[in-house]
Amino acid sequence: MQILIILIEILVLFAIVMLHVAYATYFERKIIGHMQVRMGPMRVGWHGLLQPIADGIKSFFKEDIIPEQADRVTFLGAPIICLVAMMTSLAVLPFARGWVIADINIGLLLVFAMSSLASYGVVLAGWASNSKFTFLGGLRSMAQVISYEIAMGMSLVGVMMLSGTLNLSKIVEAQGDSFWGMYLFPQIIGFFVFFIAMLAETNRVPFDLPEAETELVSGYCTEYSGMRYAMFFMAEYIGMMVMASIGTICFLGGWNGPFTVSIFPPFWFVAKVYIFMFLFIWIRATMPRYRYDQLMELGWKVLIPLALANIVLTGIVKAFTG
Repeated sequence: MQILIILIEILVLFAIVMLHVAYATYFERKIIGHMQVRMGPMRVGWHGLLQPIADGIKSFFKEDIIPEQADRVTFLGAPIICLVAMMTSLAVLPFARGWVIADINIGLLLVFAMSSLASYGVVLAGWASNSKFTFLGGLRSMAQVISYEIAMGMSLVGVMMLSGTLNLSKIVEAQGDSFWGMYLFPQIIGFFVFFIAMLAETNRVPFDLPEAETELVSGYCTEYSGMRYAMFFMAEYIGMMVMASIGTICFLGGWNGPFTVSIFPPFWFVAKVYIFMFLFIWIRATMPRYRYDQLMELGWKVLIPLALANIVLTGIVKAFTG
C-alpha cells in the first residue's frame, strides 16, 4: 500500500512539473515578447495559450535524426541522462511541511549529485554527435560546471553551519528563529554567490555559452531533433525549477510566509519559486552574454573567494553567538 501511495505521488508530481515546464516556456516567450514591445505567441488558442501543447505534439511527431558518424548509444542516452537526473532531484524537495516524496538526511547532497550527473549528459551529447559545434559546446559546459559548482557548493556551507543539517525540511524549520524567518539576511553573501552560480549551472543567460546560438548554432544539442531535443529542453527547465526551489528552501524560508494559507500549504513556496523563475526570464531579456574569459574570471577570482569569506564570517559569528 505504501509503495502504491508513493507511485501515485510520483505520478502527480510528474504531471504538475511537466505542466509547469510547458507553461514556463509560454510565459518566457510572452514576457520577453512584451519586454521587446511585441506580443509573443498569439495564434494557437486564446492569446497563444495552447502554443505549448502544439509545440509538444510537433516535437513528438518530428523525425528523430541520428548523424551517420555519431556514437549511436551515447547519442541516444545523453538526453535521457539529463532528464532523469533533473527529475530525481524533485523527489527530495519539500514543497510544504510533510509534502515531500523522500525526506532523506542528505537531500542537499543528492541535489548536487544529480546536478553534476546532468552535466555529464550535456558533455556526452557534445562528444557523441561528432560535430565541432557540439564538441565545443560540451567542452564549455564541462569547464563551466567545474568552475561554478565549487562556488555554489561553498555558498551553501554557511546555511549548513547555521542549520546543522543537510535535510532540506529541517533547513526550512531551522530558519524559523531567523530574522523574517529566512537565511537571506544573515547569509546575504552566500545568496549572492548562489544566485550567480545558479544561472551558470543552468546554462542560462548571461552564462549560456554551451549553447551560444550566434557562435555554436545551438552548442551541444545542434545535432538533436524531435523528442530528444525536447528532452534537453525539459531538463533545462526542470533544472531551473530545482535551483529556484533550492534557493527558496535555503535562503527564503521555504514554505514559511507572513501568514498561513491553510487551503494550500505550499502557497508561499510556489510564490517564491515563481519569483525566481521570473528573474531567470528577466535576466535573459536584459543582459548580454559574458565572454568566456570573463566567465572564468568571475567564477574563480570573485565567486569562490566570496564564498570562502562567507564561510569564515559565518564561523566567527557562530563561534561568538553559539
